[in-house]
Amino acid sequence: MPLGLLRRRFRNAPGSAAGLTLPVPAGAGAVVREVLDPVNQPLGGADVTVTELRSHQVAARGTTDPYGLFMAVLPPGSYSLMVLAEGLDPHRETVEITAEAGQAAPQRVWLRPGRQADLPVPGTWLFDPPHTAIRFIAKHVGMANVHGRFERFEGGIQVTQDVSDSRVHVRIDASSITTGNNTRDTHLRSADFLDVDHFPYIDFRSTRFAYRGGSKWSLLGTLTMHGVSRSVSLDTTYLGMVNGGYGEELRCAALAKTELHREDYTLNWRSMLARGIAVVGPTVQLELDIQAMYRTHDTPTPPE
Repeated sequence: MPLGLLRRRFRNAPGSAAGLTLPVPAGAGAVVREVLDPVNQPLGGADVTVTELRSHQVAARGTTDPYGLFMAVLPPGSYSLMVLAEGLDPHRETVEITAEAGQAAPQRVWLRPGRQADLPVPGTWLFDPPHTAIRFIAKHVGMANVHGRFERFEGGIQVTQDVSDSRVHVRIDASSITTGNNTRDTHLRSADFLDVDHFPYIDFRSTRFAYRGGSKWSLLGTLTMHGVSRSVSLDTTYLGMVNGGYGEELRCAALAKTELHREDYTLNWRSMLARGIAVVGPTVQLELDIQAMYRTHDTPTPPE
């Protein structure tokens, strides 16, 4: 039953800010949020991402319904929840999910008017691997989505006075791909897929940034994978610049997403299906959740 219909059905029930409770299966927990705009109206269409903290794997993703509601049923654990909406400050929180039978009530989240975030100062910014994740989601043929990530990578951003001329380089160790299944990961590294023995790296080099308004940018560049280079555009949300972390380093953060077509990189899924190989589908959703640190005099430069 859609969340909007459930909200209307239970809106007069006691015990929750939105007048809504939702059933949760035994052994699972839930995160339910009612997202409101600065004038306390339900905010539909806000992007919500829930990430498992230990593995950095996306556990749930979606948008709020017209009543501002988002719900995800999850295994017990620690998660990071992020809510994004154009022109409003992002909302981040850590969520502890515990197994609970019965009902889950929503908690309200208010998004505040966003101020124009300070752009990164000119200079070299290096990715901070412990706080950066490169993830992907692919549709498994005949089954549910496959979630995975790359565990080894390096990169950085050369910020110029005119930000649109800035440059980004990311180098990913293709053999570090992991989906939580050793047999599948070995197959993904083989000549049927990434062929890491012949193509050990996946490289992205930007050509320019294009401003789209608010906190939105398009990052244009070239992705080289499996020996093939293609132009790609990443939808990028700039999350701001802060002093933080150990030693009070200057940091900036961004979230970038794109969709890749496997056959653009000669990974022929139709041929594999004809040979009886169970594979993921023809498109892959790629996401870079980046945090970068401002380079000091003793920090190495980004890879070339």
